[in-house]
Amino acid sequence: MKRSSERILTTHTGSLPRPVDLLALLESREQGKLADLAGLHARARKAVSEAVGTQIEAGVDIVNDGEQGKCDYSTYIKDRLTGFTGAPAAPLPTREAKEFPEFAARRGGVGPAFITRPTCVAPIAWKDFPAVERDIADLQAARQAHPAEDFFMTAVSPGQAARFLGNSHYASHEAYLRALGAVLHDEYSAIAKAGFVLQVDCPDLGSGWNSQFPELTLAQFRKVVELHLEVLDEATRDVPPEQLRLHLCWGNYNGPHTQDIPLREIIGPVLKSRATAISFEGANPRHEHEWALWKEVKLPPGKILIPGVLDSTSSFVEHPELVAQRICRYASVVGRENVIAGTDCGFGTFAGRIDIVPSVVWAKLRAMAEGARLATKQLWG
Repeated sequence: MKRSSERILTTHTGSLPRPVDLLALLESREQGKLADLAGLHARARKAVSEAVGTQIEAGVDIVNDGEQGKCDYSTYIKDRLTGFTGAPAAPLPTREAKEFPEFAARRGGVGPAFITRPTCVAPIAWKDFPAVERDIADLQAARQAHPAEDFFMTAVSPGQAARFLGNSHYASHEAYLRALGAVLHDEYSAIAKAGFVLQVDCPDLGSGWNSQFPELTLAQFRKVVELHLEVLDEATRDVPPEQLRLHLCWGNYNGPHTQDIPLREIIGPVLKSRATAISFEGANPRHEHEWALWKEVKLPPGKILIPGVLDSTSSFVEHPELVAQRICRYASVVGRENVIAGTDCGFGTFAGRIDIVPSVVWAKLRAMAEGARLATKQLWG
């Protein structure tokens, strides 16, 4: 994993805007209407190369495939694994919905209606591992065409998969987690073996408090976080820690967020995980103040922070000087060599849900790159 030994490097969380024609193909596949699967694969490969090139042009140092060939970052596994044929589980009322029912009614569901979230009703096993290999091959081809500082690939964590894909087969939540981890181990290992940094997406560690386990006490939820991380550590056992980064968040949506669990309540077990780098929201108004937490929490040796310096739910394009300020706050506390500038979350979390138009996304990423240059001057002189 590339470290910022001479300057502040930039990256992002994973998903990026998809071309309109690719969106149509993805939606058609999700609805079971796609006749030309090879055409989708070819367009996805081209889109990956385009996304990598555009990231580099925007000044992003550590780039990825933009998740171009997936409908979303977590339920993509339902089509690659056996067992997911049950009806979607009814969502639990969130803590936030109880506080703001008017907002919850207006917001509606999470993601476009055409993206399904089936329940697990049979044993989990691979049925389409070539899809993983194709994702890897697409990014390898883009890496050859567009050299960058470093490349990463995202994959869902067992805990996050369990959050969106219900369980009616395994005897307990823990048994379900461990079954997911045992299978996802193969995806994690393949990404690392290909030479990419693996980012495991773990919104369950933050968002789970509000939406997945709204009935638990704080002490009980901490036990859940510890279990999810234990399973994740086992599943990533063959990924070198220096190739592993973890992303946590509180939900990539424009809302009150008053029921978000504070970072201080979960950061302890997160820092004990195998991941070298921790990516988290640092720009949205509900969490920006938490940079000061690092005055109290000691960053373990070798760890890297990837705080979000761009809000992924707002079309405001952050001023580069604000970006630099956000970077310098963290660097002043944990050390400049331990900070990589990132984004709060993805800009294309669900295919077809466009919260920020592509031109604004790229403008925000250019602002991050300029802010990183300004921070570099301030931190290195």
